[in-house]
Amino acid sequence: MPQIIETVDVNVPVSAAYGQWTRFEEFPHFLDEVEKIVQVDDKTTDWTVKVAGQEREFRAVITEQHPDERVAWTVKDGETDHAGVVTFHKLSDNETRVTAQIDWEPSGFLEKLGAAVGVGGHAIKKDLQNYKERFESAPTDTGWRGDVQA
Repeated sequence: MPQIIETVDVNVPVSAAYGQWTRFEEFPHFLDEVEKIVQVDDKTTDWTVKVAGQEREFRAVITEQHPDERVAWTVKDGETDHAGVVTFHKLSDNETRVTAQIDWEPSGFLEKLGAAVGVGGHAIKKDLQNYKERFESAPTDTGWRGDVQA
């Protein structure tokens, strides 16, 4: 199973970086392949993504969530098998390091080829850069501050 680890430093306080990340339904504004996310409940989101021209749907379940620290998830059903964690590290009062680690199982020839040449890592790096640009320039709400432990 390929693993992707990418990091971006964002010029916002850790609480703002974390809070914005918990606003899952806004992900299509900065994650290029995400078409739509519906938050079903505090731990469950339904995703529609388009990868290499193919639309896919899956349900992600948050397995661990601690305010200002981390959000971890796994996919319980759907066509895409993956799990991941995003962590938030305070660098200063107004700077946060956001690290995304994703483990995924490519399916089909194009995904396997893409994984072999590192396309997934480039996509995640670009998405994190989009996140940085969007939230450094826009005011943010606090997002959800609940704690989840599976």
